[in-house]
Amino acid sequence: MHPRYWPSWIGLGVIWLVARLPFRALLALGRGLGLLTRLLPGERRHVAQRNLQLCFPELDDAARARLLRATLADLGMMLVEFALSWMGSERGMAAVPCTIDGLEHLQRCRAQGRGVLLVGAHFSHLELCARLISQRIRIAGMYRIMDNALFERYVLRARLRYADAMFTKDDIRRTVTYLKRGGAVWYAPDQDMRGKDAVFVPFFEVPAATITATHHLARLSGAAVIPFFHRRREDGRGYVLRLEAPLEDFPSADVIADTARVNIAIERMVREAPAQYLWVHKRFKSRPPGEMPLY
Repeated sequence: MHPRYWPSWIGLGVIWLVARLPFRALLALGRGLGLLTRLLPGERRHVAQRNLQLCFPELDDAARARLLRATLADLGMMLVEFALSWMGSERGMAAVPCTIDGLEHLQRCRAQGRGVLLVGAHFSHLELCARLISQRIRIAGMYRIMDNALFERYVLRARLRYADAMFTKDDIRRTVTYLKRGGAVWYAPDQDMRGKDAVFVPFFEVPAATITATHHLARLSGAAVIPFFHRRREDGRGYVLRLEAPLEDFPSADVIADTARVNIAIERMVREAPAQYLWVHKRFKSRPPGEMPLY
């Protein structure tokens, strides 16, 4: 209740109110916010622009400019989708149109008692789609602790309403134990964590520091690795989720090759819905020795 948290309480109240909107009204609000976020000035706009230059050199300037505007506008949708995922009621979530393909891959692993790593990426609707799939099969998730203690408390509590468990990046032992018991963990290894457990492998043909945890978690737990893709339909009629067949011969004895395979899978997902990917993150901040900064 310290005064420094009063703005956070107001923010939580606004999130709660937004999450109570009917789905169509929520999408309309997201589009309205998108008109503002596409005007986003400063560093984040520059980062997104630079990422698109690096990853889509085949596009001309006009095409990249259109993609940049769509990417920034999508941040408005992300704000309302986070609200719905965190504080939406079960009734509200049931009204969200959703198609899930490939659920049989996850069910087959469950029937075998085998754990599953659902490897996804940082799309704007990642939290919402994690909750949508948890309506069919309970899963756990990996997350980063928020800087704001009040938001951390309430968002974690909200996530645990629909997730089996939530693990931080340091909860390796608990995560492995959960996977060994046949659990499914949603995990997105597509950000530059600047840690020691990373290798440089291509992402859109640009060397990108990528954490090797997917290889190690699969090796330690025996879990299957299933690529998990999701996108928002352009017609506003909900979401499409896709679980692919488990990666074959994963993990191998080559941690670098395995990490590169994960990036290939994520790149393929991003190319299907590039405007919905979180390009404002400095994906290429870390550079191989001797290379110049890209931002």
